[in-house]
Amino acid sequence: MSATQALALRDWAQPVRAYGQSLLGDVSDPHAELLALVWGPRFDRQHAHALLDHQFPAQTGLLKTVMEAADRFDRLGGAQQQRVRQLILRHRAQTARC
Repeated sequence: MSATQALALRDWAQPVRAYGQSLLGDVSDPHAELLALVWGPRFDRQHAHALLDHQFPAQTGLLKTVMEAADRFDRLGGAQQQRVRQLILRHRAQTARC
């Protein structure tokens, strides 16, 4: 992976790290929810809206941050998108051991 590709992944992951717990903390399987958002070639904005509406009905700032992350994910190449999915699965396996 090139330095540019690594930077693109880090840029995408930053808001996920910052807001992931608050966005996904109340769901039974946060990794599955996150994977559902990024499973296809485009970020699932409809699913993200449903999560946000359920958790944070009036927080437009969070919606803007999630939609910016969606745009960044959509701009990632296919291999980078697959790397995001692999990292989510690896994190899921690591947290399952704890």
